[in-house]
Amino acid sequence: QVQLVESGGGLVQAGGSLRLSCTASGRTPGNSIMAWFRRAPGKEREFVASITWTGGNTYYADSVKGRFTITRNNAKNTVYLQMGSLKPEDTAVYYCAARRTVIGAFLTERDYDYWGQGTQVTVLS
Repeated sequence: QVQLVESGGGLVQAGGSLRLSCTASGRTPGNSIMAWFRRAPGKEREFVASITWTGGNTYYADSVKGRFTITRNNAKNTVYLQMGSLKPEDTAVYYCAARRTVIGAFLTERDYDYWGQGTQVTVLS
């Protein structure tokens, strides 16, 4: 079993930056994908970014491309989301997620096996 814990959320002005962290414990990720999703008030969780654990291949939602960067530190079992040029529409609870394989679809929440508790990001206009 894998446990995921996010940190780094907070309040920031539009145009500012935040870095979210997600630390995994339990089973070694191995051949897996880790991702960030977010849920804005009244909306479903949406995909933000993902990274493969071994190869470091990344994928971003169009809405954050060029502004957010996902990275990982394998030694720390940690994935990061560096968020820049933040907009009020980025306000959401951000969730870390992990899946056990790199094969198949990876852009919906149903594609992931483990989830963190979420961390609130609020961007002021």
